[in-house]
Amino acid sequence: MSPHQRPFRFGVELQGPIDGLAWAETAREVESLGYSTLFVPDHFHSGLGPITAMATALAATTTLTVAPLVLACDFRHPAVLAKEIASIDLMFPGRVELGVGAGYNPLDYSRSGIRMDPPGRRVSRLMEYVRVLRLLFTGEVVSFAGDEFQLEEITGTPLPATPGGPRILVAGGGPRLLGFAGAEADIVGVNPSTAAGRGNPDTFRDALPPSIDAKVALVRAAAGERWDSLELNAWTSTAAVTDAPHEKVAALAGFAGVSTDEVLDSPIVLVGSEQEIADRLHERRERWGYSYTCVQAPLLHEFAGVVAQLAAG
Repeated sequence: MSPHQRPFRFGVELQGPIDGLAWAETAREVESLGYSTLFVPDHFHSGLGPITAMATALAATTTLTVAPLVLACDFRHPAVLAKEIASIDLMFPGRVELGVGAGYNPLDYSRSGIRMDPPGRRVSRLMEYVRVLRLLFTGEVVSFAGDEFQLEEITGTPLPATPGGPRILVAGGGPRLLGFAGAEADIVGVNPSTAAGRGNPDTFRDALPPSIDAKVALVRAAAGERWDSLELNAWTSTAAVTDAPHEKVAALAGFAGVSTDEVLDSPIVLVGSEQEIADRLHERRERWGYSYTCVQAPLLHEFAGVVAQLAAG
């Protein structure tokens, strides 16, 4: 199945429970609305502890998938994380996805005292991290001699229920990380590069269709024969169900120095009526392969109609 033929899936990213509900009740609400996945972030200054939150959400539901978006590899040794994730997958077979990242938020590092290495080294560490996880998920006795991690005759235990371990999500915007994700990940988040900084208009302009064309082409080339097995994920930074989409994104267009049409065409923006959003998602799946969409917590109920319309096809 090629990426543009994959069924649509939707996830919602939550830092905590919905107002008035406990966390377990929140997970059941996400499941009842038809979302595939409850995503949890990984930051020291906000949100729940991701591993505890994931396990609790799984225990409260029957079909919901959980995933971190994403666990920073600087915060946990891969042998520690592999054991925790394999245990969750064993308890709730096939309902865990594993998003991992290089770490990007300076607040996480400055407030915790963890050293924030230059981007190139953090990406190199992430690459080794994924390879170590894959080895440990085999359940075999393994050794690894890398620049960042060294393991000697360690057995990954317990053996996860999912053969080879849960599917791994890697998201990126730069060519090196996207190439690695295409070659090694199961789910690829094709995002704008944040090299210019998250508050820089160049960052948003890197999410416009011409840039996404080039990024997806890079992922496809790196994936080679794996391309048809990949699932492409879009993390939406701006989303709304509205009958006035151009007005909704006018400020963002002014900030980025582009037209509202260009903003609405970006895969990190999902604004319009329910039917317009459905049409855009079909177009993006056909053009780029995006089939897995993540929206933010405030949109959980607002997007339920879109989820109901598209999640089955």
